[in-house]
Amino acid sequence: MTKVCAACHEDLPKDSYSKKQWKLDECQRRCKVCTANNREVQQQPQKHDDEESNTGDITKTLDSMYLENVGKISDEELFQQPTPQYGDCPICFIRIPSLHAGSRHQTCCGKLICCGCFYAPVYDNQGNEVDNQKCPFCRTPHPETNEEMIKRYKTRLKLDDPIAIYNTGNYYRDGRNGFTKDYTKALELWHRAAELGSAEAYCNIGVAYEHGIGVEVDMKKAEHYFELAAMGGDLCARHNLGIYEENAGNIIRSIKHHMIAVRGGCPDSLNKIKQLYTIGQASKDDYTKALQSYQVYLAEIKSDQRDEAAAADEDCRYY
Repeated sequence: MTKVCAACHEDLPKDSYSKKQWKLDECQRRCKVCTANNREVQQQPQKHDDEESNTGDITKTLDSMYLENVGKISDEELFQQPTPQYGDCPICFIRIPSLHAGSRHQTCCGKLICCGCFYAPVYDNQGNEVDNQKCPFCRTPHPETNEEMIKRYKTRLKLDDPIAIYNTGNYYRDGRNGFTKDYTKALELWHRAAELGSAEAYCNIGVAYEHGIGVEVDMKKAEHYFELAAMGGDLCARHNLGIYEENAGNIIRSIKHHMIAVRGGCPDSLNKIKQLYTIGQASKDDYTKALQSYQVYLAEIKSDQRDEAAAADEDCRYY
């Protein structure tokens, strides 16, 4: 026998409820997960015509992940320097910049290509520059219409491309590029991308809990998903954790987070360490190490080709 939860609207078996909740009317009954997370009863969410999404399904999944894993992340795991999130450009073999403007995701082949290679001129066998309206990696022509771009994204989704899934989630969140605004669908896609290895997707889930985007505001859950993102190499999440620790008065832990972010190429964390040094909460040695780490990062990502692209177009600025 099953009954519907008035908070997540899931049709659940008896063992999903406490004895007290099981006896309540349908308009008041809440399952164990919703009760534990203080989720209020709410009206049944509206279904979408194109791609049906269910608020109860995704919030229940995210809450279950939180309840199963909260408190299990050790400091040793949390403060370990992660490997670079994006690896190297498949064309020039130089490390992909951490700043999003420094790379372009290709919906044809799924490759992430640095801005330098993306905008580099192409020449024919006689040395003449030719029109470069094709993917630098697989040479597929760029999509000419928004419909064609959406079609390619849907193909990448079927192939479990985590970057494409993450980006599509952003489009649903913002209601752009032909996608209707749907926070629930965005959360579903971010969760799927995160399961496939996208640290950025975990960060976006953390932001959703921080600001109440499709879910209720919950700072503990936000911090938990930021931790998962940070361990995967997301610099925004790592920087946020540093700010949280600073606000809580844990300066040593805050500096640890910012140092890891700086080694990954985060200028905001470098500026934060500078600020902490200025007010006497970080040492001169801390700031010196941060500057040295950032210089090492710059040496790993810089190239003349990328500099040319950045000089020609502000949207290609990569540090």
